[in-house]
Amino acid sequence: MASFSNMNAFSPAPFWQNGPAPGAIYNFPGQVIGHDVSPIQVSQSPVTTGTSVVGVQFKEGVMIAADILASYGSLARYRNVERIIKVNDNIILGAGGDYADYQYLKNMIDQKILEEQCLDDGFTLKPKSLHCWLTRVLYNQRSKFDPLWNNFIIAGFDNGKPFMGTVDKLGTAFVDPVIATGYGAYMASPLLHKKYDENPEMTEEEASQLIHQCMDVLYLRDGRSFPKYQLGIITKEKGIEIKGPIEVKGHWAIAGM
Repeated sequence: MASFSNMNAFSPAPFWQNGPAPGAIYNFPGQVIGHDVSPIQVSQSPVTTGTSVVGVQFKEGVMIAADILASYGSLARYRNVERIIKVNDNIILGAGGDYADYQYLKNMIDQKILEEQCLDDGFTLKPKSLHCWLTRVLYNQRSKFDPLWNNFIIAGFDNGKPFMGTVDKLGTAFVDPVIATGYGAYMASPLLHKKYDENPEMTEEEASQLIHQCMDVLYLRDGRSFPKYQLGIITKEKGIEIKGPIEVKGHWAIAGM
């Protein structure tokens, strides 16, 4: 019969430190409360939120839009909030989702821009760089089980070419000439893709009319939308313009039926 010491020689290697054991529940690293270990939970459910952001590239530049409502649950609580901002002379940013998380990230971005200006080395933040940085920040927060509940659209010019990308609360990111977030991903995307496929070289006026049509549809279909929106435009010639609030009239004749 083999000795006990020889049997130990063939025993499996120990599990890694703090790793899961068979039949046990793994305790993720986080805040210690008494004798229990639980993940830090700060923004596990969004409270005050903004809805869709839509964007499209046109011949001279990029255009994005978002309404000016922040909803407290289903209550249209704050009716004059900005969700389209100028980051620097080369980037505009549109945000949907939790408004507090957006303000937190906006403060971080403002600090980056301030530090960049203090360096005064002739370099400025580019839209691709901001898009990549936001991807890392949001994925990092998600990995800590404390996500920032936002969807962003980043637009601008990179090496003289128009750029538009998006990133969500999971860190999922992509670049496309036509983007819609939130409920607009379902209701506005078909309109944007159809018009862009028909005319990828649309003028600024045509792009503005298309965005207005999308905001009109979202006002009629999205219970968290608002009939006023901001329009952010970036072109080589004019730079950055943020217009609005622009009003959507809606079509309520069918209500009489």
